[in-house]
Amino acid sequence: MTDHERLPDPELFASGRMQRAVRLAGNRDLRADAAQLARLRRFAQADDPLADDVVAMIHAMPHGEGRALFEQALTSGIDAIDDPPAPLVAFFRDVEATPYWVDFDRIDQGARSIIRTGLLGMFPLGDMSLMGGYLASRAVKTLVSTGDLEHTAARRLAETASWWIDVTTPGALHPQGEGARAALRIRLVHAFVRDAMNRRDDWDYDAWDRPVNQVQTVGTLLLFSLVFLLGTQLLGIRYTQQEREDVMHLWRYVGWLMGVDDELLPGSEADAWRLLWLLATTEFIPDDDSKRLAKALLAQNANIGAGLGPLSGVVGSASVSLHAAISRMLIGSNNADYLGLPRNRLTDAAVRGIAGVTFAAETVRMRVPGATTLQQKVGELTRSHYLAQVSKMLPLDRSYSRSMDAPVDGAA
Repeated sequence: MTDHERLPDPELFASGRMQRAVRLAGNRDLRADAAQLARLRRFAQADDPLADDVVAMIHAMPHGEGRALFEQALTSGIDAIDDPPAPLVAFFRDVEATPYWVDFDRIDQGARSIIRTGLLGMFPLGDMSLMGGYLASRAVKTLVSTGDLEHTAARRLAETASWWIDVTTPGALHPQGEGARAALRIRLVHAFVRDAMNRRDDWDYDAWDRPVNQVQTVGTLLLFSLVFLLGTQLLGIRYTQQEREDVMHLWRYVGWLMGVDDELLPGSEADAWRLLWLLATTEFIPDDDSKRLAKALLAQNANIGAGLGPLSGVVGSASVSLHAAISRMLIGSNNADYLGLPRNRLTDAAVRGIAGVTFAAETVRMRVPGATTLQQKVGELTRSHYLAQVSKMLPLDRSYSRSMDAPVDGAA
C-alpha cells in the first residue's frame, strides 16, 4: 500500500448503523490515506505549552498563590494583577486574542439547539460520549492511573455533566462568561494531569503517547460535539443543517479555549466526520482498561435503584439494560460485547420505540410556530432542576481544585 491509497474502515465505521449515519450526514467515502494518518499522529506527541508553563509557575510558587493568581486573572482579567508572572501573561493574552472565525451569535444558537434536548440529551453524554471514549485505550490510561473515575464515578460523572451545562448555556462562552472560565479551568486541569503523568516512572510513552496530548483532547471534543449530535439523532432528536453546524461551531471555540491546535479543530460537521474516522482508526482500540472503566460505569448505572428496598435490584438491572442499549446504538455490537455491555432485546426494542415517538414529536415541533422556543425553555428548566438535584446529593467541585491538588510524583 502506498502513502496515498485509502485505508480500510476501522471497526467503529464497519457497522451498518454508522455507515447509514455517514450517508445521512451527506458524507461519502471518509477513508484517509497513510500520509494523512501520519500527520494526525504527530499531534499525539504535542502538549499545550502555554498551560504547561502556567502549571510550572504554580508549582514554583508557595502553595495556593499561583492558583489564586490564575483565578484572579480568570475572573477579572490579567490587567487586574499588578506585575503578573510572565507565563500567566502569555496564557491570558493568547486567550484574549479571539480567533477571526468566532461568531458568538452562532455559538449561542448552537447552545439553544443543545438545550432543547433537555434530559434526553444527557443520555448520549454518558452512554455514547463517555462509553465510546472508553474505546480509546491510550486516552484512558490517565483515568486508570489516577483511579479517580473508577472509584468516584458518580461524582465525576456529575461534574462532567455540570461542566457540559456550563459551556452549552447561551452567553456563557462570551468573554468572562462562566462557560469560558469553565473551559479554561479544565484546560489547566489537563495540564496538571499531564504534569503528574510525566513525573511517573511507569508512563509508557511508546505505547501510550504523550499524556493528555492534542489528539486525545480533540477526541474528547468530538465526543461532546459530533457524537452528541449523532447520539441524540439516533434517539429521535431532529436538527436542521444550520443547527448542527452551529453546535459544531460552539465546540470548535471550546476546543480552541482548551488549547487544541488550530489544524485539528473541525471547521464543519463534514470535517468532524473525517477526523472521527481517523481517531477511530488510531485511538479507538479498546483493551482491558477500557473494560474496567466500562464496568465501573455500568455499576454506577446499577446504583440508581439503591434505597428502593425490594425494587432496588429490578430498577438497577433495568437501568443497566437501558444505558447499555443506548451505548450499543453507537459503538456497535462487537465493541459493546468487548466492553462487556449486556444485551437485552426487549430493552433494545424499547429504546427504538422511544426514538420513534421522539422523532414524531420532533417533526411536529419543527412545523408548529413557537414550539422550538417553548422546547428550549423546557430544556433549560429540566437542566437547571437536574443540577439542583445533583448538587444536593453530591459535593460538586466546580473549581476542579481536587484534580489540581492530586499527588504529582511516584509510580503506580
